[in-house]
Amino acid sequence: MLEAIAAADAIVIAPSNPFVSIHPILAVPGIRGALERRSVSSVAVSPLIGGRAVKGPLDRMLQRLLGGTSPGVVARCYEGLLDVLVIDRADAPAEAAVPLVVTDTLMADRAAARRLAQVTLDAIREART
Repeated sequence: MLEAIAAADAIVIAPSNPFVSIHPILAVPGIRGALERRSVSSVAVSPLIGGRAVKGPLDRMLQRLLGGTSPGVVARCYEGLLDVLVIDRADAPAEAAVPLVVTDTLMADRAAARRLAQVTLDAIREART
């Protein structure tokens, strides 16, 4: 895994619950450090739409543990690991410690998933410049 991170052209953090999906991966020895030392862009897609989880308890967890469900709070979950956060239109306007890219993030079908992937790739390219 560390070799893959070191060889990556970019890092994309999928729209998952940071507490139960992403943070356990970051807790694996060496992973967080490798991501902090990366030399490529890192972009995350927010798992919230309109401050709410599409499914699961994330919105309630964020509210209880970090005091809110704004894009700024989501970005705090990845402090030191992100160059850009992709958020849903329903969450804009917003402020965060990293630049925000606004688009439709609900992947209701394949076409929507492709559009989100393209916006995410474009965000990576833009972060590099």
